[in-house]
Amino acid sequence: MSEIKKLNVALTYNIKPDVIEGANCDEDEYAEWDTEETILAVKDALSINHSVTLIEADINCYNNLISAKPDIVFNIAEGKKGINREAFVPAICEYLEIPYTGSDPLTLSSTLHKARTKQILYYNNIPTPKYKLIENLKQIETCAEFLPAIVKPLAEGSSKGIYNSCLVYDRDQLYKRVENTLLTYKQPCIIEKFLSGREFTVALLGNKPNLKVLPIIEINFSSLPLDLAPIYSFEAKWIADTKDNPLDIFTCPALLNAETETAIKNCAIAAYNALECKDWGRIDIRLDENDIPNIIEINPLPGILPDPLSNSCYPKAARAAGLNYNDMINSVLNEGCKRYNLK
Repeated sequence: MSEIKKLNVALTYNIKPDVIEGANCDEDEYAEWDTEETILAVKDALSINHSVTLIEADINCYNNLISAKPDIVFNIAEGKKGINREAFVPAICEYLEIPYTGSDPLTLSSTLHKARTKQILYYNNIPTPKYKLIENLKQIETCAEFLPAIVKPLAEGSSKGIYNSCLVYDRDQLYKRVENTLLTYKQPCIIEKFLSGREFTVALLGNKPNLKVLPIIEINFSSLPLDLAPIYSFEAKWIADTKDNPLDIFTCPALLNAETETAIKNCAIAAYNALECKDWGRIDIRLDENDIPNIIEINPLPGILPDPLSNSCYPKAARAAGLNYNDMINSVLNEGCKRYNLK
């Protein structure tokens, strides 16, 4: 086994304010940011073989990266405002010519913009539910064909803005939900045709031609409280499912026949490559009425809660593949190092 070179690694992140802990479902502003527990777990994993500097992705990030002079940045920062917020750290790294893990600014902006993601998927003939981009309430008049539908903010993640009430069945529900989303999030939204089939999430590690698909996870909506809709909503992800009271909501590896498993894997790989994701990512897939996998979300910055009781999907898939948390983090770092020929 070749000797591991000790690197100076900068870990860039956004830390979740304490106010979000135990927040109700109206307080989702920082849903995408990481807890101190997660940030320190990533730091500890990287510190096994390397020296690590913590750098918060705030207004001082640029100067702090210059001062730190890292060999590579391990980036988990989500950014604060705007449709390009996830591209903030990678764009700085590219300007400073510092290698970094994960996807580039273009991919991060494209995958956060749900309509742009769908346009790229359509162009590449990758199935995704029908949708309409909504910028004002008048546009709802032509959306009856999408019902039942899910209403989503255009550029949010971690189930932010996707509540139980976002699954709508008639025009009145649709109007109210779109109005609320436009006013609350100050951005357009999409109306997406709701698919009633099984839902899965697929974690991927690496880059072509050696891209690895980790064991597929199925989301078991029958495990949700009866008052919650069959979607992985903010209430389901952050309110009903907690570390102290975890829901038995995931099956990993998913119980699938060979044909469906292959179709899901191929769909995930095609989407990952079409959006030019790098090093790692997680892709959410739902089956349509014909059991054809459809892409519903691409996550190039997947959630990585370290505690197994927290039901975090990427670490869960990694564990099923035989990787503990430290192995998982260092595997991502190694993939980034390979791309830059650092090792």
